[in-house]
Amino acid sequence: MALPYFIVDAFTNEAFSGNPAAVVPLLKWPADHWLQQVALEMNHPETAFYIPEKSGFQLRWFTPEMEVDLCGHATLATAKVLAHLGCLADGDIVSFSTLGGTLRAQRDGSRFQLDFPSLPQKPCLAPANLTEGLGIKPIYIGKNSMDYLVEADCASTVRALRPDWVKLASISCRGIIVTAPGDLPDIDCVSRFFAPATGVNEDPVTGSAHCCLAEYWSLKLKKVRLRGYQASTRGGLVCMEFCGDRVILEGDAVLVAEGHLLVDSPGMNRQDLNTAFT
Repeated sequence: MALPYFIVDAFTNEAFSGNPAAVVPLLKWPADHWLQQVALEMNHPETAFYIPEKSGFQLRWFTPEMEVDLCGHATLATAKVLAHLGCLADGDIVSFSTLGGTLRAQRDGSRFQLDFPSLPQKPCLAPANLTEGLGIKPIYIGKNSMDYLVEADCASTVRALRPDWVKLASISCRGIIVTAPGDLPDIDCVSRFFAPATGVNEDPVTGSAHCCLAEYWSLKLKKVRLRGYQASTRGGLVCMEFCGDRVILEGDAVLVAEGHLLVDSPGMNRQDLNTAFT
């Protein structure tokens, strides 16, 4: 039997929008090189791999170029796959052990709530190539442990950005969040996320970026619950609840495809796979 994989569009209730992720269930970890090759072959912003453990699952995420410490949309996609496979009933909570700490996902019908760490930022000076790479004059610049946060003057500026990828790729960070107040009655903030240094010029909908945006806009707007729209070409909606050192992210996901990998990892036991996935 071949190894199954799934393609899920996250933070959307419509296929071909939101952020696509590949999800590959495993029984044990193969070599990191093989995981990276699969992620490159899938060529999605992230590919998630998970294995079972006593208290839930171990979960890892890879862009086409590297492993990352935290990923919201591929965690949501993994929860969707677990529900599809009958491993996550409505109302149940699943725990994931990750490089970003213990994360939890709760199913609520077709929607999922993700319990993630808050990623607050602090004001900082603009690094070389940031303003030039974005082509705007920011009204605020901050940074957390992974990303720069840039506030633009308005949502239309965020939507119209045409970044210089070479300049942004030279900045030492995971990515750059550009945000502004929302321009629709039910949207608190809009954003885009650029991460050329990780092999993803623009991420369509970035759950982990909203772990920073939740804190930033909650304090500015004096609201605990917020709705953020990521204004990429595909677009997606992320609902947020700021809880101090934690952020609850909520969104839909759509399973759009499933298939099988026909190339083994060294040491992969086909008999075990037959037992686990049939």
